[in-house]
Amino acid sequence: MIDRVLGIDDVIGQLRPGMTIGIGGWGSRRKPMALVRAIARSGLTGLTAVSFGGPDIGLLVAAGCLSRVVTGFVTLDSIALEPHYRRARQNAAIELTELDEGMMHWGLLAAAQRLPFLPTRAGLGSDVLSVNPELRTVRSPYADGEELVAVPALRLDVALIHMNRADAGGNAQYLGPDPYFDDLFCLAAERAFVSCEQIVPTSRLLDAGPPQSLLINRAMANGVAETPGGAHFTGCAPDYDRDEAFQAEYAAAAADEQAWASFRARYLDGDEASYAAAVRGYAAERARSA
Repeated sequence: MIDRVLGIDDVIGQLRPGMTIGIGGWGSRRKPMALVRAIARSGLTGLTAVSFGGPDIGLLVAAGCLSRVVTGFVTLDSIALEPHYRRARQNAAIELTELDEGMMHWGLLAAAQRLPFLPTRAGLGSDVLSVNPELRTVRSPYADGEELVAVPALRLDVALIHMNRADAGGNAQYLGPDPYFDDLFCLAAERAFVSCEQIVPTSRLLDAGPPQSLLINRAMANGVAETPGGAHFTGCAPDYDRDEAFQAEYAAAAADEQAWASFRARYLDGDEASYAAAVRGYAAERARSA
């Protein structure tokens, strides 16, 4: 089995300005945040992000990396709307393609199957078609003659996802309650990279969960990076829950330019080891004041 183990910087070194990047996870759950933070530090610009969005979108917007977002929502889950994303949309700082969640699924599936589009009823009778005038409808060639939305394939240059466990070859496993659409992100992309809480021998993957938890196989991944805590501050069940206190601090800092500059200097301007140390310091401060 080919060893596909990479460092965070190795992964980010394969990205280029203007790429379309698919980011797995869902809202503020199991996002590849270590990779997102590295992109934010990289100076990459002009990126399009395809994501069921959370703080991944917010951080990349705040860092000036994104020119366009393709999404069904951008939320922090327990905080309804991601604050950096909200400001960017209010200021028309980024382009937006807003799709129904089912249409997002269908677009990724079409790309995974190398189809130009897939038909669906999702979006009919809604404002999705009004806010996306480039979308087209097609008529069934069969006797029903039904009009359907033709969801274009969401083709990705690169996909980034986060899993609980992986082996050195890129087989990867989720242990939480939901796979989200991480496998489709990988299949829709020219190249896919997996970050994970821990790289383990393949036999341990087989022992840790049922077969369906082995969501990613090595043919779907071009590289795997071990990033303990790499989804923080989003949740990565069962390894850890979303850090609600830290998320609240993040959202509060996003509301003020000076506060955000301090937050960025403390948590984001250094490497991932610096981030982890700063988060530990924050947790210790909270414990002392409790």
